[in-house]
Amino acid sequence: VQLVESGGGLVQPGESLRLSCVASGFTFRSSMYNMRWYRQAPGKAREWVAGIVTVAGVTKYADSVEGRCTISRDIARNTVYLQLNNLKPEDTALYYCNAYNPYTSNEFWGQGTQVTVSS
Repeated sequence: VQLVESGGGLVQPGESLRLSCVASGFTFRSSMYNMRWYRQAPGKAREWVAGIVTVAGVTKYADSVEGRCTISRDIARNTVYLQLNNLKPEDTALYYCNAYNPYTSNEFWGQGTQVTVSS
């Protein structure tokens, strides 16, 4: 299993970014994996941001991003997205894609994509 993130960058407060995570080694169409985004700011613990059940499309968000963030998936492209709107300096972090199978406890991580929000 491989997860490759992209889409990070340097933006000003209030702007938006869309992060992508391309998964290989399993397919969204037939897998039991949940896809999740985490982030880790300098000096802080890694925190969960959002999650989606790949087959059903059910989503869930952390309170810190609720209303500003949308997680989605493209089954045909085996890709999960994280749309971040109205970005704030406190959103600055390395964002990681995670695949987790709740039935086997198998879990995989991407290398991360940096999001920096600064004026």
